[in-house]
Amino acid sequence: MLSCVVRGGASVMAFTTALTCTALLPSRAQFANLLPARHFWTTSNMATMVTKEEALPGSDEAVQVNPEHFVLKTKQTPPFPSNMEVAVLGTGCFWGSERVIYKRVPGIFATSVGYAGGFTNNPTYKQVCTGMTGHTEVVQVVYDPVKVSFADLMKPFWESHDPTQGNRQGPDAGTQYRSAIYCTTEAQRVVAEASKAAYGKALVANGHTAPITTEIKMGVPFFYAEDYHQQYLDKPGNRQYCGAAPTGIDLPPPSSWDLPDDVKESVTENPEVWGRTFAGCVFGP
Repeated sequence: MLSCVVRGGASVMAFTTALTCTALLPSRAQFANLLPARHFWTTSNMATMVTKEEALPGSDEAVQVNPEHFVLKTKQTPPFPSNMEVAVLGTGCFWGSERVIYKRVPGIFATSVGYAGGFTNNPTYKQVCTGMTGHTEVVQVVYDPVKVSFADLMKPFWESHDPTQGNRQGPDAGTQYRSAIYCTTEAQRVVAEASKAAYGKALVANGHTAPITTEIKMGVPFFYAEDYHQQYLDKPGNRQYCGAAPTGIDLPPPSSWDLPDDVKESVTENPEVWGRTFAGCVFGP
């Protein structure tokens, strides 16, 4: 079954003609004054991952974004400085996910939001919303490993959302909101897996027994989201929304993780990161 919601200004109208009418979640009902009236189609099986054969066809044309980060004024498109490293993280609606990183984490060169983990090449937001691309909303993080390590990034990652919710995050439902870590190096993957195990134990110790559903993969292409999504929560006229549903449980420090000796020796802990709790959305300065 299909459902259609027509959005324009402050109005939301749902209609049905031999269809089941389903209003999309109010969390994504409108983009303040940034977007014109739009039509969004959703399928009734958005909570189920689409197969490669079922996925929507892609495009050879990449989405174009402003090369300058709206807040940091750095370059948010490649090539990046050679001393930087890149990681891709998904914690639900990417508006809030991105702001946590560039507002609260030191050593960040640039961030950008986009889509990853699916099958459709160069997808649009409208396509991703159907659940028929297989992509999840993610944040590409470009960081200086001298100032902040990948292990440091795991603290805001795990603490800023609930990684046990499967294909949803808080009020936002669908495979596009699933938790994910897409690594660009083997060292990142090892650290990601160790942090997942450590956080899983912390959850259980605090009575949160649901298993972590975060997917951890390497070599996953990142596709930029439309320019109006980039650093959205800092742009004029934005809707102050963040759908994250953090558990309120802290990630144990890397010194307690089960890491190979050679990796453990290279892992650093930035006190500015580990002295903070990331259990909540970031609004304001």
